[in-house]
Amino acid sequence: MMRAGLHAVVTGGGRGIGAAVATRLVAAGYRVTITGRDAGPLAGLAAALGGQGVCQPVAMDVSDRASVDTGMDAARGAFGPVAVLVNNAGQAVSAPFLKTDAALFERMIGVNLMGVFHCTQAVIPDMLDAKFGRVINVASTAALVGYAYVSAYTAAKHGVLGLTRALALELATKGITVNAVCPGYTETDIVKDAVTNIMAKTGRTELEARAELAKGNPMKRMVQPDEVADTVAWLAGAGAGSITGQAIAVCGGEVMH
Repeated sequence: MMRAGLHAVVTGGGRGIGAAVATRLVAAGYRVTITGRDAGPLAGLAAALGGQGVCQPVAMDVSDRASVDTGMDAARGAFGPVAVLVNNAGQAVSAPFLKTDAALFERMIGVNLMGVFHCTQAVIPDMLDAKFGRVINVASTAALVGYAYVSAYTAAKHGVLGLTRALALELATKGITVNAVCPGYTETDIVKDAVTNIMAKTGRTELEARAELAKGNPMKRMVQPDEVADTVAWLAGAGAGSITGQAIAVCGGEVMH
């Protein structure tokens, strides 16, 4: 059962998995702040989900601590302390390791790992005060296994899982759970970019490129954002109070651990 009226923050909430999560949480009665760097999609989705008093957009760059602090203060100003944090914002750029320069590696770490660090550290005091909280990190199957040509992204997502596990133990007696959801290839802009990249580099058609990405999934299809959102919503609810430090793979059986 959901805790209606609590404040949930969803980073990268304007599209894809983040938008699906925000939609699911609003339907469950949460007041939801969606954040991202692009204000346009945020404003449109917030309005579609009910607008003022239900869902609010906050422009924020998760890789910039000052931006995160300002954004979280703005979020609290309207909806109060943060009870649920969904760290969904992320980027994936592919390149062979020897063509992955330090700037690319640092950018992947900055968004995918440091973003989780900044946002989580900014809201944990709220959760400690309330003696209740849910931190849900949208990682990837790349947090569980290695993938070629995305070494920076994979390293960052492995870091997210390590942080998840360490923080789960640190907060285990505080009423706060910390978990990771690890989707496989999901119908999002990141996958669209990957398809475009495969087409450009290999000459394959869009259908062939999509099949290449889906072939690792025993179901032979892409994961849907709503499937990830349902898992996040369950972890946010009261019934998942004993689930912490876990990495839940939403990938059609591609990864089993």
